[in-house]
Amino acid sequence: MNTYDSLLAAITPSHGTTREVFDPATGALIGTAPVEGLDALDAAIDQAEAAQPAWAALPDAERQAILHRAADAIEASSEALAELLSREQGKPLNGPNARFEVGGCVAWTRAAADTPLPVEVIVDDESGYAEMHYRPLGVVGAISPWNWPMMISIWQIAPSLRMGNTVVIKPAETTSLSVLALVAVMNQVLPEGVLNIVAGPGRTVGDALTRSPKISKIMFTGSTPVGKRIIEASAANVARLTLELGGNDAGIVLPDVDPAAIAEDLFWGAFINTGQTCAALKRLYVHDSVYDAVVDELAKFAAQVPMGVGLDEQNVLGPLQNRAQFDEVDRLVEAAKASGARVVLGGDPDREAVGNFYPTTLIADIDPHNDLVVEEQFGPALPIIRYSDLDEVVRLANELEFGLGSSVWSSDRARALEVAARMQAGTTWINSHGGLHPMIPFGGAKQSGYGREFGVAGLKAVAEPHVISG
Repeated sequence: MNTYDSLLAAITPSHGTTREVFDPATGALIGTAPVEGLDALDAAIDQAEAAQPAWAALPDAERQAILHRAADAIEASSEALAELLSREQGKPLNGPNARFEVGGCVAWTRAAADTPLPVEVIVDDESGYAEMHYRPLGVVGAISPWNWPMMISIWQIAPSLRMGNTVVIKPAETTSLSVLALVAVMNQVLPEGVLNIVAGPGRTVGDALTRSPKISKIMFTGSTPVGKRIIEASAANVARLTLELGGNDAGIVLPDVDPAAIAEDLFWGAFINTGQTCAALKRLYVHDSVYDAVVDELAKFAAQVPMGVGLDEQNVLGPLQNRAQFDEVDRLVEAAKASGARVVLGGDPDREAVGNFYPTTLIADIDPHNDLVVEEQFGPALPIIRYSDLDEVVRLANELEFGLGSSVWSSDRARALEVAARMQAGTTWINSHGGLHPMIPFGGAKQSGYGREFGVAGLKAVAEPHVISG
């Protein structure tokens, strides 16, 4: 499946209920996706359950080798996967977008395979001996989002498989083709039944997946309200949970920065994937003494970043993935404008255009409690708030229920570390925002979820601790 046409043909359903899939940039028909129901889900769970004991019985080294072969398969089909992702999700091929995401799938699969997790000796002295092992949980139910559909799916799939679990994944309805294609490529080398996919509505298939007594672990990336429903639905079975939920990340710019030096990194912290990233910079607090200069330098950089159809090689910003998200960003920006906030750039979408393009938008001189600041806009619109008192701005940054990521910007690392220690978030970056590493644990605080992914912590999260003592 090394070409786009062969990849699309391999995942096109030949029977059953289907729906048409359209390019969010052009409105063009891409293909058809299956709309599966509870029978398909039950069959997938049963298949995963049947395959799990044999998969878990393989030596760890053999599972590692198979994961590397899966990474090889993704790499061999990388251009076809990137094209399908660009067409369905909307993100451009270039920049930190479709090719970047597929490359991330390869890297994270290899990282999950290669991360060592030896038996841990807990006590070994005159008081006794105890060691910690990590055993498979069983069948993992994964629910992936539409913003980074392939890479976040890999974050769920690869560590689960490495630890001897099998997986049933339900992709987001608006990006089903991308995940179907990724799974099809991986299943060229994985044993039958180890990785299963069911493309169906969240209200039926997703809900039933979280309620199934055969599912030992749920991994979900998405909104906080849906995460709360998953907690309730899974409670009867005491299923283990990893929930990466909504974010409204704050960034604090201290007065000692060089505005021109940080402008590019500020931009990509906020506008990667056209702002459709949980851990993107979504509200920027800038000290009064450098406020105007930071706004000017950020606007200067933002104005030159090309937005357009993702298959055009020069573009690095794309459309919003769906019209509902376009309408949400539009609503919040219009409310900010009506409140008297200053539009520095953008804020003037063509609502009659075919594609879901919302222009890169910077909103300055905005009240810190405006809806654009306190609600997660999840699009290319950044509110920039002026502050003068550090204690007050830390309070503002921490007052929301979200706590996924945050950042501090300063030329004085020691000072930045002091401020970072006061931020309530799963991750606080210094002089960058949103960068992830396959060996650095990632997850949310407060209502941005719980559990950690990546590295050793990520492997342990999809395993059952087992102490042997004596």
